[in-house]
Amino acid sequence: MSILEMLGIVPGKAKDKVAADGTDSIRKISRQLENMEPTKARYLAAFAYLLGRVAYADRNVSPEEAEMMEKVLIEKGHLSEDQAVLIIEISKQQNRLLGHVDNFLVTREFNQLASLEQKRDLLSCLFALSASDKSISNVEDAEIRQIAGELLLDHNDFIAARSEFREYLDILKHQE
Repeated sequence: MSILEMLGIVPGKAKDKVAADGTDSIRKISRQLENMEPTKARYLAAFAYLLGRVAYADRNVSPEEAEMMEKVLIEKGHLSEDQAVLIIEISKQQNRLLGHVDNFLVTREFNQLASLEQKRDLLSCLFALSASDKSISNVEDAEIRQIAGELLLDHNDFIAARSEFREYLDILKHQE
């Protein structure tokens, strides 16, 4: 067994199958949503993963960020508290272990599943998540910008979502 296989990175044709079928991260999270319609479960799994991606951008998920992730999944995803907590834990684990591998694939999947309005809503949720500890770090801001680009959103969409949370941006706090 190669080191790549031990890390869960599948070489060759199997890797292409993972990319075609969706990522392992989405599958693990969506298994927790088995009673839902499959497309909705995949959408929520990708949504939760992207929340985790931003929360873990600074290599730490604060208690405030975890609480905000739970709140967003309960309100936006109509999940039970138990489902939300479990999905958050899976999302955090997947981002810690495979984030660098799955980030683009999960975002591409979300891009295919979500409407323009849902993508804009996600951006707002990502900024709210980042601001939950009263500070949006430069790393978190850059990660959200990266996600916006991967979702094929234009700069105006990014700026509109970001402007709602302007007072929390670290880069602006240091200039005042």
